[in-house]
Amino acid sequence: MIYFDYAATTPLDPEAAEVYLQASTHYFGNASSLHDIGSQAALLLDNCRTELGKLLGVDSRGLYFTSGGSEGNFLAIEALLSASNKKGNHIISGIAEHSSVHGVLKRLEKNGYDVTLLPFGSNGTINLDQLKHAMKPETSLVIIQHINSEIGTIQPIEAIGKLCKEHDIYFHSDFVQSFGKIDLRSVIPYVSSFSFSGHKIYGPKGIGGVYLDPQIVWQSFFPDTSHEKGFRPGTVNIPAIAAMTAAAQKTFASLPEERNKFIQLRKSLLETLSPIMNRVKIFQAKDPYQLPNIVGLSISGIEGQWMMLECNRLGLAISTGSACQLGMQTPAKVTEALGVTNNEAKEFIRISFGQSTTQEDVLKLGKAIVRIVKEFAGAVVK
Repeated sequence: MIYFDYAATTPLDPEAAEVYLQASTHYFGNASSLHDIGSQAALLLDNCRTELGKLLGVDSRGLYFTSGGSEGNFLAIEALLSASNKKGNHIISGIAEHSSVHGVLKRLEKNGYDVTLLPFGSNGTINLDQLKHAMKPETSLVIIQHINSEIGTIQPIEAIGKLCKEHDIYFHSDFVQSFGKIDLRSVIPYVSSFSFSGHKIYGPKGIGGVYLDPQIVWQSFFPDTSHEKGFRPGTVNIPAIAAMTAAAQKTFASLPEERNKFIQLRKSLLETLSPIMNRVKIFQAKDPYQLPNIVGLSISGIEGQWMMLECNRLGLAISTGSACQLGMQTPAKVTEALGVTNNEAKEFIRISFGQSTTQEDVLKLGKAIVRIVKEFAGAVVK
């Protein structure tokens, strides 16, 4: 089967897998233990934290390892709320945020917080005037995802960050889709915290992290927690951290070449779809606000779930949106943020490229979609 769902997860890089095995075998100690075996594990942990700090251009003291992006979002949000100098109860976020963010926000609303959710403009990005208008004296936190995982649009983090700083508001951003995909050094100074994940960059599943500005004084969500300076409980997963660091070193080194490759693959796919383009709607932004390896689209009259199953039958793995959202059997969040109709939302599919994707793969997928549409032109969404 040819895989086109790299935005959901990626295969484990063989070199990262070897690092995981070696760390599991030779650095198996608990980093909090005081004996030499524990000290060796602690040294590897510190080295990984330092290396990731260098790759990201951040103070490694602000890096905390978690079980992934979802936990990272939760812990970062709670840390910033615990640190807020304004102590306001108003939070601004986006309709298209990851389900892990929406889950936290729903709980916070039950606890008395006022939450404002912003839509996307037609180009798939947050409108800065709407954001500014939504800000109140009691706004303590803004949460906006860097890159949307379903259509790949890139939010203007620098402009959002400047606006937040002007109003003394903390700003958390979900960097899970941008980590290892684009250079983050230029935008990191404008956020208070960001989350990232290993399995999106050919690292292991179940590992990720948060960067939290070291100047922010926060309170631990879990009392009496000693691991990761109180940021989260549980023994630190050093083998997975080492493997994620190895994967990050490789992906960060190949960023320019991969971007150029994905631009060409995206162009080829859209050209291949030209025979049915009158029925295709591409959800995207203009450069530099579009990640090229994620293509979100809908085909008029063809239900996305049905298209996904037909492609699967032909040995082509695509998706209908975020894997975390699919479990709820609801349309992709981004379609709600874009304000499309319910029927249009059901037509949504996502295609995403990765390291192993070839020109031949993309042409095969494009031709298959065209053939499916032509052969089943009567399959109308109900």
